[in-house]
Amino acid sequence: MAEHCSPTFAQLATELGFSCQEAGGLVEFRNPAALENWTLPVLEWTIIVGSVLALVLAIVRLRRNGDPTNLVLWFGATAYLFIIEPPLYFPAAFGIEEQVDTMFAHNVFTVDFMWGRLPLYIIAIYPLMATLAFEIVRMLGVFRKYGPLLGAVCVGFVHHAFYEIFDHLGPQLRWWEWSTSNPINQPMFDAVPLPSVVVFAALWPMSLAFCVQYFVGRHVDAGKHFSGLQLVWRTIVIGLLASLGTFILPLPATVFGMGSDTVRGFLYAAELAVLTVVAIVVLVRQWRNLRSAESNAPAHTNRFVQIYSVVYLVVMAVLWASALPDFFDAVDGSTSAGDPVGNLWYTLACFVIAILCVSATFTIPKRNSVVDDDAELLGANSTTPAS
Repeated sequence: MAEHCSPTFAQLATELGFSCQEAGGLVEFRNPAALENWTLPVLEWTIIVGSVLALVLAIVRLRRNGDPTNLVLWFGATAYLFIIEPPLYFPAAFGIEEQVDTMFAHNVFTVDFMWGRLPLYIIAIYPLMATLAFEIVRMLGVFRKYGPLLGAVCVGFVHHAFYEIFDHLGPQLRWWEWSTSNPINQPMFDAVPLPSVVVFAALWPMSLAFCVQYFVGRHVDAGKHFSGLQLVWRTIVIGLLASLGTFILPLPATVFGMGSDTVRGFLYAAELAVLTVVAIVVLVRQWRNLRSAESNAPAHTNRFVQIYSVVYLVVMAVLWASALPDFFDAVDGSTSAGDPVGNLWYTLACFVIAILCVSATFTIPKRNSVVDDDAELLGANSTTPAS
């Protein structure tokens, strides 16, 4: 698809080690042993396996308990992906090349779509990360206690912690490369554009979580049942509105910071700081409430999310450990191979937050009634879900 090889994408592809001119077709398969380095297939299959399991267990929950929330979340995140990503890959085809030049290029993985633009694991990571963050917050009872908005803020916070562990490692290991000359990516936070740190790591999952809980989750909690057609149109609406929310939520930074990278960076950071403070207060208060002797609120548990969150964090820790020698040898923010490095201290903070959030879900007292995905999968009896 040479006609869609913009100069920026062609340059990024070359730096990543593949040719834009020769990049596959609608679908392309590669030998995982022939990828750029061993970390690519490890990342790819960790994300894909997790996403498939999340989908399977979402279907199980719907069939066993009549709760479609996880399934709508999974497909809502996927709908969001297909609304947001194609224009970023092919701005010329959408007539926006003068406003939006190529922002980044993914490296080629075992399975790729759209002429090397869209690896399969990117399709998988949207619903997987959304499921992990949403269900951690749901297990802590935040939606039930504080409603869709504050619950969504907490989802954005938890998602941000999980995602930035991955986001700050990708450029160094050549999972993708950012166009640092693109003004939309400014200001940079070491190897990662600050807009990505805020918008794609925190604000879009917040927008998605609010829409899912508002249109589906809270009604399920109230005992409402949806027909298949009702779930389809609600999922589509959720994908569209979550996309709109991603445009609306960062408006203070994009509008008032239009003429200055410094002002834009400050406003992005301020939005993230507000979200972080609110989420920490709500999560800590709710965790303490669940552990209090007076609490008899029913607990929602999702064993898959608890276990796979640990798997994800362990895999990311191993991948980060493999990157540390080159990270510490980096000069002026770049390794000897010329790859940009992320912010280690920020990543460590995200590891701590993610670990604490997952650990909190294991400390909910057993006296509360429990909904357990493992029990559902085995056909065991379970209680009515509560978020």
